[in-house]
Amino acid sequence: MHRQDGPAAEAPSLGMNGQEILEMYAVVQAQGRQFKVSEGDELVVDRMDAEVGATIDFGQVLLIGGDATKIGAPFVDGAKVVAEVTGHQRGPKIDVYKYKRRQRYRKSIGFRAGQTTVRIQSIEG
Repeated sequence: MHRQDGPAAEAPSLGMNGQEILEMYAVVQAQGRQFKVSEGDELVVDRMDAEVGATIDFGQVLLIGGDATKIGAPFVDGAKVVAEVTGHQRGPKIDVYKYKRRQRYRKSIGFRAGQTTVRIQSIEG
C-alpha cells in the first residue's frame, strides 16, 4: 500500500532544468517588527497613516528568498516590497487592572490598539 505525506500531497512544480521552483518570499522590517511575506499575503501591522487603497513601499528588506537567496547587511540594496492598504481596524481589547493591597485601590482600564491590514502586491529586487 502506497502512503502519501500530508492531507493533499501534491507534486512540486518543476522548472526547465528539473529543479523545484520555490516561491519568492521576503523578510521585511515594518514599524520595529519583522514579517516574512510573499505575494498575495495579507499582513496586519500597527496603524499607518495611509488611505484605504493607497500603495505603500516597505524599503527595509532584510532578506529575499526563493531560487536565489539575497541576505542584506542589514538591508538588501535596491529591494522593496510593494503593498496595498486594504483596511483599518482596532485590535482585541487588552484589560489592565491595577491593585494595591490594604489601600482599597482598584482600577480597571481597557485598551484597543489601532491596526492596518495590507496586501502584498509584489516583491522587487
